[in-house]
Amino acid sequence: MSGFELSLAAGAALLLLGVAAAKGAHRFGVPALLIFVGIGMLAGSDGLGGIEFTDMELARSIGVVALAYILFSGGLDTRWSTVRPVLAPGVVLATVGVAVTAGIVGVVAAWALDVPLATGLLLGAIVASTDAAAVFSVLRTRSVGLRSPIRPLLELESGSNDPMAVFLTIGLLALVVGDIDGPAELLPLFFLQMGLGAVGGVLWAKVGLLLINKLRLEDEGLYPVMTLALVALTYGSVSYLGGSGFLAVYVAGIVMANSHFVHERSLIRFHDALAWLMQIVMFGVLGLLAFPSQFPDVALRALIVAVALVVVARPVAVVLSLLPFRLGWRANAMVSWVGLRGAVPIILASFPLVEGIPEAATIFNVVFFVVLVSVAVQGTTIPAAAKLFGVATPVERKPSYPIEATAAPEADTDLRELVVPEGSAVTGRRVFELGLPPGALIVLVNREGVLVVPRGATDLLPGDRLMVLADDDGFRQMAALLEPSTTDPADEKGP
Repeated sequence: MSGFELSLAAGAALLLLGVAAAKGAHRFGVPALLIFVGIGMLAGSDGLGGIEFTDMELARSIGVVALAYILFSGGLDTRWSTVRPVLAPGVVLATVGVAVTAGIVGVVAAWALDVPLATGLLLGAIVASTDAAAVFSVLRTRSVGLRSPIRPLLELESGSNDPMAVFLTIGLLALVVGDIDGPAELLPLFFLQMGLGAVGGVLWAKVGLLLINKLRLEDEGLYPVMTLALVALTYGSVSYLGGSGFLAVYVAGIVMANSHFVHERSLIRFHDALAWLMQIVMFGVLGLLAFPSQFPDVALRALIVAVALVVVARPVAVVLSLLPFRLGWRANAMVSWVGLRGAVPIILASFPLVEGIPEAATIFNVVFFVVLVSVAVQGTTIPAAAKLFGVATPVERKPSYPIEATAAPEADTDLRELVVPEGSAVTGRRVFELGLPPGALIVLVNREGVLVVPRGATDLLPGDRLMVLADDDGFRQMAALLEPSTTDPADEKGP
């Protein structure tokens, strides 16, 4: 067996191990991301595998590509109706909160590591953002239910604050190496990156929707290829023009998630699977880069930085950012605790290594240690924290159905779920008595997990989940029909 085949087999084995580890992590309450990093460290030069991997430039490139697809998948799973109520606090937390966190951690790091303030602030910027992959993964795999608006706020913040951290890192790195004269030069760059990122994301999403809905490809398998190219094109073009490519792909995902496009469900599932693949690969590669034998040299100082981040910087940033919105101390406490760090800080920590600044190796090891502490401590205690702060809610598990509708590009017809509420006027009535809106059809009834094929004589009960095939107007009429009312639904049809 040649070296290539051996490397391919070893990579596949590590990937399968990561998938199996994700299952075990979910069962035993350990964040899957911690397992992925651990696999990489075991396979690395300090571990059992003895794999030598020190190419920081390649690792950074892999991390950037992986993060772009993770953010797109996160945006694709975000509904505007959920995000809209928390848009203002989310944006403030993703910008002002990141800056405040970077400032506090930077001052502590400069003292703890005995480095210049600019270098300390650079380290603070690197660890300032919460990680979308970490937050999405932990909330989903741990089946954590959080009271509104905490969960959508956390997901919006973690998906949108990476651009701010990247901006601060690049700007402060330029300040450290002397490429810019002072912080004042960063302000125009901030508005340029964020503006181009937001506009570019919207424009490329519109282009992608037009192509997906109008090309009418013969082979369904080509649609994922198209979205793969769309994400890469969005990130690459916006970044080349000086904008934030990470913000662009996240915004593109949100725009597409709130639009109709062909093979919507299958594409969302594809990108969810791709996001998991990217997480395993990204955290595995980052684990390979780590040298655990060097951790004892920085452990105490890194622990000081980690404690300052978790106990001081994050809570202060959250309180200051959310103060105008008066979400209450429980929400503030929970948002403060779910400030997980993940792959983004480690990717950003490779930037000083590539630039070759004197403190680069120390920064990387400290950041890696801080991330491990964050994921291990905060990630494992999220369910307990939710109960402690009184913000835990039951997790609503979406049922799966053996059917799926694929709408024509020019049609608005879709298959959606509607629930019969308590006190609904249709309770106890037969399907043929409902007076369904024109063009609306009840395809399937989910009654406490039992799937029922509806007939005209089928009675509807409170809690029934109806799979309805209709257009937008038909769904609105059906929703109104199911609402509690003293009016007989049959009478609403008119003569």
